[in-house]
Amino acid sequence: MDSPLNIHPGQRSADTSTFSPEKDLFAYRRALGCFSTGVTVVTINTPQGPMGITANSFASVSLDPPLVLWSPAKSSQRYPHFMAATRFGIHVLDADQKYICDAFTRSKTAFDGLHWKPSHAGVPLLAETLACFECNLEAMHDVGDHTIIIGRVIRVQYRDSAPLVFHAGSYGGFAPTV
Repeated sequence: MDSPLNIHPGQRSADTSTFSPEKDLFAYRRALGCFSTGVTVVTINTPQGPMGITANSFASVSLDPPLVLWSPAKSSQRYPHFMAATRFGIHVLDADQKYICDAFTRSKTAFDGLHWKPSHAGVPLLAETLACFECNLEAMHDVGDHTIIIGRVIRVQYRDSAPLVFHAGSYGGFAPTV
């Protein structure tokens, strides 16, 4: 029986191509889009008030000690603020929280109308996200057009629900299995 794409096991799709990522940035970006990610909002406190940024470059680094990472783009106008932060919150968004993702994509100060409160250390924490990791800065690594920020997790909260997922330029949900 043929698969929906009429590709048999072990057979490659006709539109598969090999290319140099340095010569075809558009194709490279599309290839990266094949990897589904969750969607996060990273928040910090600044002298001008709370600030956030949408990011899908989040990953676990270590269980012991508890470390996570995310990577802001150097081209972002918010980049200098996040480079100066020694504490931050990383919020994993629920499937029905795309409005939060959109708000922080448009505005660094999208806290108006959202439920949030400062942590004991002053980090603005969004309420009712799927998970929230409060972090102290552990290390930064300047690489390419991004900086890898590693945070030591000092407090976590989470709840069971479906995550917001980003894949190939589109948002969607993923229902957890029971």
